[in-house]
Amino acid sequence: MEEQADTRLDPEHADAFPVGVEGLPKVVPSAIVDISPGGSFDLRIHPVVKTIGADTLRMLSYNGSIPGPTLRVRQGSEIVVNVSNETQMDTTIHWHGLRLENRYDGVPHETQAPITPGGRYSHHLTFPDAGLFWYHPHMREDYAQEMGLYGNIIVDPTDQSYWPSVDREVVFTLDDVLIEDGRVAAFDPRGANFVAMGRFGNVLLIGGETEQGLVVDRGQVVRFFLTNTANTRVFKVALPGSRMKLVGGDGGHVEHETLVDDVVVAPSERAIVDVLFDEVGGFTVQHLTPGRAYSLATIAVKESTAESRATDFGALRVNHDMVAERERIVRYLDAPPDRTLALVAEMDLDEPEAGGPVVYVCPMHPEVVSDRPAKCPKCGMKLMASDQGAAGASGHDDAQPSGASHHHEHEDAMADGIEWEDLMFEVNRTTTTENMRWKLEDRDTGKANADIDWSFAVGDQVKIRLLNEMESDHPMHHPFHVHGERFLILTRDGRPEPNLVWKDTVLLRTGETVDIVLDASNPGLWMAHCHIAEHMESGMMFSFRVRPTS
Repeated sequence: MEEQADTRLDPEHADAFPVGVEGLPKVVPSAIVDISPGGSFDLRIHPVVKTIGADTLRMLSYNGSIPGPTLRVRQGSEIVVNVSNETQMDTTIHWHGLRLENRYDGVPHETQAPITPGGRYSHHLTFPDAGLFWYHPHMREDYAQEMGLYGNIIVDPTDQSYWPSVDREVVFTLDDVLIEDGRVAAFDPRGANFVAMGRFGNVLLIGGETEQGLVVDRGQVVRFFLTNTANTRVFKVALPGSRMKLVGGDGGHVEHETLVDDVVVAPSERAIVDVLFDEVGGFTVQHLTPGRAYSLATIAVKESTAESRATDFGALRVNHDMVAERERIVRYLDAPPDRTLALVAEMDLDEPEAGGPVVYVCPMHPEVVSDRPAKCPKCGMKLMASDQGAAGASGHDDAQPSGASHHHEHEDAMADGIEWEDLMFEVNRTTTTENMRWKLEDRDTGKANADIDWSFAVGDQVKIRLLNEMESDHPMHHPFHVHGERFLILTRDGRPEPNLVWKDTVLLRTGETVDIVLDASNPGLWMAHCHIAEHMESGMMFSFRVRPTS
């Protein structure tokens, strides 16, 4: 039987995104796989059938699970991952956050040829840094990642005292998916849609499921490894009633452990938190926005006589290697930036046909109306012709996740420089790589995106200023990601970063200026881009070269 295909957008290219489920295997639970130094692992990319709520969906998997298997390796080791592509599209795998050999980074046509349907590619991976990393596609990421292609990597440190002691570890991916008419919402084979804000899902997923349940003994300390694998949604994770301690981020442990009420995790960022459950009862892992609280997982804490092995939860440790890094980079605080990069948007949506008066409306704030093209004084967004503005004002709630505890309001959904929800769903759907351009602009040369040609040498410490411009057709947050290297956040809007951690992604809130110090330590041609998948697909990326010293 010929496979059913998605014909809702472009019948000529419908076979690019099949939706049929007949004959496909059912999704299986995700596993943690320990790989010894020098070992190898086979990773298959293939479609599966997954049930989400009442819907039976065709999705994509690594080794049959969503998320894919968590690879657990030792710091300093080297392994081989043999990838086979059993889908109908070219693909690659990017090993997010790893400082690995350039040819295995997974950037198509730059570090490797795409893995064609039926093809294979062997990645030789090295792990110089302890911490939490992940893997995902780097071709049509807006499609493939939304369909379920993501998995974690835990790199265990050689120093046994690197992390504080815990009783248990849990790996959670944070994601969402947009489901319409019983299937994952249609994609455009010609390029990404939902380019303005990214594809917000209407179903939230934790560990690939709509809900998770854990049972914990009273007095236990649980380490949660959190990775945001969503296309665009920022998560704010809280566990009310418990004691939560931030111990790590993208590339390792933090400068000083800190008790926190919540952690904000942007697309591709990671957070590592230890949670002490010292009271019997029920607890809920929540995603908090200014106007809503979403339930992600439930935790039942039961009475127990077992003694906890985690003896140092109350000690907020200081990690002296990161203290030394602060001392090293303090000299860059008052230094001018070596490079300045601005993040801007250009929208070119259709104007209404001539013949009558035109009214321009802000899709996010429909009370803002003008008789001429202008920008919204509340959010800075370009006003749109009335028919488009009305669609955004009336249609945005259709794509919002269910299960919220509060009513949705415009001001609540865009706060603290973050767009927590899709406020203009119908307008966002119409934005494509043809009518909207997201740009990274080098303010020193005027070059943008792929034309930027930065070059550094191994050992360089490069101060980069990132400007999230309000002078843009759509000011919004951006998670800026750098391949193959790592950096430290120096300042946010001129204020020194209070708690250092090695980073590969930094969230820039709307209008924010962030200074980072890039540690150019790994030779190769490396990509840098916004990690909102639809922004990257629209061209918001460039590559820079790091030259070896000899």
